[in-house]
Amino acid sequence: MGTAEQHDQPRSDGVEGTRGAAPAILLYSDDVDTREQVRLAVGCRLGRGAPDIRWVEVATAAEVIRQVELGGFDLLVLDGEAGKVGGMGIARQLKDEIYQCPPVLLLTGREQDAWLASWSRADAVVSRPIDPVKLPVVVADLIAARALTA
Repeated sequence: MGTAEQHDQPRSDGVEGTRGAAPAILLYSDDVDTREQVRLAVGCRLGRGAPDIRWVEVATAAEVIRQVELGGFDLLVLDGEAGKVGGMGIARQLKDEIYQCPPVLLLTGREQDAWLASWSRADAVVSRPIDPVKLPVVVADLIAARALTA
């Protein structure tokens, strides 16, 4: 089941979600440590003065599908290394089945897996170890691009 979490680490550029309010990010990993690393790297807001991010964390593929079908997300961050059902397969399924699917950021185990991630139709790929400088920039760019097309 998803839980909302917020953390206090301001960023330098203001970015809002598609509704001009707090951006909503669904974060999927079966590993609680991975979810924490992502949240800490991105921070609680995408820029100075921007609204706090609304994080929804899920640990199962079924819950990802359920949450995305409910709607309201500006970005999906999926762990490509999750056990049982990895983020690559979920990303591909969502891109095939969900009309106007939110952008997908896929976390891979290593940089060399980016070519494989292209099959999933993910909008962006970030490899481990998570870069706390790169990840927030990629997240902000994906959310800003979505806000322009929404």
